[in-house]
Amino acid sequence: MQNLYIGVMSGTSMDGVDIALVDISNGKITAIASDCYPMPTEIKTRLLTLCTSKQTKLQDLGELDHQLGMLYAKSINQFITQNHIDKKQIKAIGCHGQTIYHAPCGSNPFTMQIGDANIIAAQTGITTIADFRRKDMAYGGQGAPLVPAFHKAIFLNPTINCVVLNIGGISNISVLIPDQPVIGYDTGPGNVLLDGWINKNLAKNYDKDGLWAKSGKVNQTLLSTLCNEDYFQLPAPKSTGRELFNLTWLTQKLTEFALSAEDIQATLVEFTATTIAHEINKLSIKMHLPCQLLVCGGGAKNPLIMERLSVLLPKWQVLTTDVKGVNSDDMEAIAFAWLAYCRMNNLPSNIPEVTGANQAVSLGVIYQ
Repeated sequence: MQNLYIGVMSGTSMDGVDIALVDISNGKITAIASDCYPMPTEIKTRLLTLCTSKQTKLQDLGELDHQLGMLYAKSINQFITQNHIDKKQIKAIGCHGQTIYHAPCGSNPFTMQIGDANIIAAQTGITTIADFRRKDMAYGGQGAPLVPAFHKAIFLNPTINCVVLNIGGISNISVLIPDQPVIGYDTGPGNVLLDGWINKNLAKNYDKDGLWAKSGKVNQTLLSTLCNEDYFQLPAPKSTGRELFNLTWLTQKLTEFALSAEDIQATLVEFTATTIAHEINKLSIKMHLPCQLLVCGGGAKNPLIMERLSVLLPKWQVLTTDVKGVNSDDMEAIAFAWLAYCRMNNLPSNIPEVTGANQAVSLGVIYQ
């Protein structure tokens, strides 16, 4: 008998709502169906403005919270109809919500995801789990990244040095080295600056196949300037987001440079690949075992990023997670279905070594 959960994710790129139907039975995690529903331009614009300006009115914040809750609910109901799913068979929905600010350091750490889960539960009629990050933070953790626990559940292999790399708006790694504690953290930007820069210059949402970046040349001086950011010197556990890496940050870095827009795009690709490779090259691996880098997220579809990773990481076989049977587009949605399963069964779903929490806990709040 199937044990069905739905996972919902809208990430830093804000390009859409990813939904996955997952069966979690007999120790196996099986993705059954998935789809992506576009983020309406009006909502995306409001979210980007909020994340960039870091200022808002309470009414605007409340309205966005409501709009996102309705968007998630509508997308889930559409997904259920399209895939002829019996709602009564769904144990729970796991919805990450949209991060608008993540500040795990400082005297008053906090993180904020919006998208009212009460609305999702009411509109779908299905128990919904949300607010996954704050309990980890309540126990002293970063509240991120959360997917390494899921990556451990599906990819840990005693015969392989494995790193799972998610290149969304922000890039994060899960390090699965045999006989070592699992660690994971954000390496820095993924697509967030690439998407923002091409949108500003060409009014496109992303650089398809990295073609625009390929038309430019990497500027090594700018690359060094970008890499000279305090975040990259911090030890793990650590996490970041749009509150640091955004077009305002980039514009400040570009002040003393007179470069073509495409040269800047090419340098941003190298920046993403370089900061990822720098972290992976620091790892202590089992020298006698093969090394596999499994890539997922939107960046897995950028051949220029994948090519640069292969060059910068010669010891590593660079693959997408598709070769392991997990669609690279669906990884995080599947992960939040699994996190919902853990919460419904009161199972620990964070890894203290990853987040810095002082104990393992079952993450998420149940809305019915």
